[in-house]
Amino acid sequence: MIVRIMGEGQVRLDDSHFPALNKLDDELMTELESGDSEGFHRTLGALLDAVRSMGTPLPDDALEPSELILPAPEATIAEVRAMLAEDGLIPD
Repeated sequence: MIVRIMGEGQVRLDDSHFPALNKLDDELMTELESGDSEGFHRTLGALLDAVRSMGTPLPDDALEPSELILPAPEATIAEVRAMLAEDGLIPD
């Protein structure tokens, strides 16, 4: 699966990593719902770090269709709320 981190680029991730990423997504959703800005930024950073470490970056000149788009590290709670669909950031 191709994942785009807004403002950074694309990463190829094996589907086997999604259970671990879903755990972080669940934490992020809880923090969004409660308005916990500190926890939100901590968990978003952990989610993005996990994607970066588990995935293989695509070359800067590659432009593959992204199956998942994640917010930039500096995104606000309001911006991420606007991005979310019913299933959260990471598909089950």
